[in-house]
Amino acid sequence: MPSPIQNKRIVLGVTGSIACYKAADLASKLVQSGALVDTVLTEAAREFISELTFKSLTHREVHTSLYSPNSNLSINHVALAESADLIIVAPATANTIAKIANGISDDVLTTTILATTAPIIIAPAMDANMFDNPATEANVTTLIGRGFFIAGPAEGRLASGLMGKGRMIEPFDIMGAASMLLGKDGDLSGKKIVVSAGGTEEAIDPVRNITNRSSGKMGYAIAEAARDRGAMVSLVAAPNHLAKPIGISVTNIQSAEDMKKAIEDECLEADALIMAAAVADWKPLEKLDSKAKKDKSDHWSLELVKNPDIVAGINSSKLIKVGFAAESENLVENSKTKIESKNLDFIVANDITAADSGFSVDTNRVTIIHPDGTTEVLPLMSKYDVGHSILDRVKSGF
Repeated sequence: MPSPIQNKRIVLGVTGSIACYKAADLASKLVQSGALVDTVLTEAAREFISELTFKSLTHREVHTSLYSPNSNLSINHVALAESADLIIVAPATANTIAKIANGISDDVLTTTILATTAPIIIAPAMDANMFDNPATEANVTTLIGRGFFIAGPAEGRLASGLMGKGRMIEPFDIMGAASMLLGKDGDLSGKKIVVSAGGTEEAIDPVRNITNRSSGKMGYAIAEAARDRGAMVSLVAAPNHLAKPIGISVTNIQSAEDMKKAIEDECLEADALIMAAAVADWKPLEKLDSKAKKDKSDHWSLELVKNPDIVAGINSSKLIKVGFAAESENLVENSKTKIESKNLDFIVANDITAADSGFSVDTNRVTIIHPDGTTEVLPLMSKYDVGHSILDRVKSGF
């Protein structure tokens, strides 16, 4: 399934901030996703970055003035507003946010925003004290009340050298917000999808634990694909190093018991559960209260007990249940036995020994196995596209 961004007309408004360099990256990513990007530079933005940069990246006209004789805006000053599927203002300075909140339309960008009915993303970028100023807070609150999506800002080191909240969020996150807004009326709109991700950790003592090599990438990709098709997504995530995805409710857990409780709670009103997490099969019988010390022995015995089978314990005739099987041998045979024991609607099996579809990579090659024994061998594709393939089959069960 194509990205909701593909073939959409997106107006990218760039205002006067040092974060303009991120806007160039954002423009490139939007074009790579198939969008038609019309860039609007404010007068202040042109002090930081050139028209040529965006024209080279988007291969389209860059708009800077309502009165340029070479622009169609001089004839129809709301042309961009009428054709836009989405408007993104990134970076958005305190000045521009104030103008938009108060209905001022004295340049191409603010005129376009005042005249459009398209959804609008605002990605603030300013010094922390400016963002925390009551005037800015009031303006942001006003925009939220009008249905604007405020993306960020992030915390970190600012151009002033101060640390605080005011950094423009990364282009990847803005892309997530764009996909969410453009896909909100998709074919999974109104459905709640619960997804698990990552590898659980079972504590031995305050320092050591038992875990596995799962990166969480597959589960996160499924969650993002579901979000981009309009679903309400709850992601139950074991420890990982991935950024929190925009527009997805994330519950962070550590152990299998933690995940079991979180998933049981989330599934009470869910339509589907996709168990992409690598849940530890075993845990220590007892967790030590203090760090275990080495002694003179060359051996250390650790008694383990089974963890609960989370997906098998979720019993609901209304819930579609999808399992995952990460196997190193006998892929199909080992996976088939899990369908019945876990009462799954289907299972997704992948060979973890393959270099291009194992842990920590962005691609996967999976086999989907159904209760009647039929199998579907999918080609190598991105984990995001694998997520869509899984969701296509989930949708058919609704």
